[in-house]
Amino acid sequence: MDYRVEKDTIGEIKVPADKFWGAQTQRSKQNFPIGNEKMPKEIIQAFAVLKKSAAKVNSELGLLDAKKAEAIAYAADEVLEGKIDEHFPLVVWQTGSGTQSNMNVNEVIAYVGNQWLEEEGSEIRLHPNDDVNKSQSSNDTYPTAMHIAFVLKLEDTVLPAVKVLNKTLKEKSDTFNDIVKIGRTHLQDATPLTLGQEISGWHRMLEKAEAMITASVTELKELALGGTAVGTGLNAHPEFAERVAKQISEYTGKAFATAKNKFHSLTSYDETVFAHGALKALAADIMKIANDVRWLASGPRSGLGEITIPSNEPGSSIMPGKVNPTQSEAVTMVVAQVMGNDAAIGFAASQGNFELNVFKPVIAYNFLQSGQLLADSIMSFNDRCAVGIEPNHEVIDRHLNESLMLVTALNPYIGYENAAKIAKTAFAENATLKETAVKLGLLTEEEFDKYVVPKEMTHPK
Repeated sequence: MDYRVEKDTIGEIKVPADKFWGAQTQRSKQNFPIGNEKMPKEIIQAFAVLKKSAAKVNSELGLLDAKKAEAIAYAADEVLEGKIDEHFPLVVWQTGSGTQSNMNVNEVIAYVGNQWLEEEGSEIRLHPNDDVNKSQSSNDTYPTAMHIAFVLKLEDTVLPAVKVLNKTLKEKSDTFNDIVKIGRTHLQDATPLTLGQEISGWHRMLEKAEAMITASVTELKELALGGTAVGTGLNAHPEFAERVAKQISEYTGKAFATAKNKFHSLTSYDETVFAHGALKALAADIMKIANDVRWLASGPRSGLGEITIPSNEPGSSIMPGKVNPTQSEAVTMVVAQVMGNDAAIGFAASQGNFELNVFKPVIAYNFLQSGQLLADSIMSFNDRCAVGIEPNHEVIDRHLNESLMLVTALNPYIGYENAAKIAKTAFAENATLKETAVKLGLLTEEEFDKYVVPKEMTHPK
């Protein structure tokens, strides 16, 4: 393999000749051969937005040559377009400040920018620290990149997926609103409701989750950039923080603002814990919905079987004809991962010491994984399961008519204890409620039929 020699403050080091990174990236590659989890692409692209914005502001403030700012913008756009992804090789398990990924971006942008400057016939050259990282520190750029990436993930990926599934559930709720079925609490028979009412609960879950995620995004729109090393803003222009936040807002279309207190934003990730908590709430709701669906579709002959779901693939390598609720299984496994990610994020966020938290990359990795997995699995569940939910009228009617809990409608007329007597006797003698009520002399057939009307029990007067 051909190499070129790069150097940093530690000394010289060989870098593969066909790679755009420099000495600090190479050292990180060699010093952290840990796992296969690469720094998320979303973080790298957020860095590109940040570097492009910082360069423009520094140029406007007279701190950076305009041609250098143009070169940085050109290289940042190459990153954003995904043209040079192979030059960001670093793993999550590196320095906890994310310094080496910040330098990886600085080095690659400087390399690509210098190529462009050479093609333009310019003799000036970019330096990764002095130019691309001007007015910045890894300590404020990495948390800024995190917040940019998190906001984009939540607003552009997670929330649209939630809206799609919620639209499906609303349509199913409206369509099935007149299908009366037996309710269940404690996995036991309860009083009737409609299938539409049951699904409306799922719909409202996602409405609430959407509102909580939206609220959490607001907190993530504060950016640490401008705090530099410890929050004081050393080596940054007094106007830099506010102006670069406005520039990032312009590039992303999101309303970012500079953090009110940079000492907080460098060392605390309470906003991230809060936002991931909203993702955890969504995950908990998705677990409930997916579990309800597979319970209601269980069978097809020996389970509840009150709904049918699409048959997407064979379910067994030994049992012919078996079909399983695999979309529910996939999305509930995602929920398990999100719950684990939440524990990791919560612990990592609690580990800020003095002016810096050094668990940043693991927080970023887990947050972005949760968002992507939830969005992907929700869309898959919607497209391959939820849209195909249909009622099994025969089974629904049988379960409804055989339920002993219809006796609850008699409470106002014969009292709780007499109603319980009918239910217990009917169960013991394997008889119907009507037969038992008449046999016990508590009601006539006409009275029973007048008082026990399942449809009316779903909308009490």
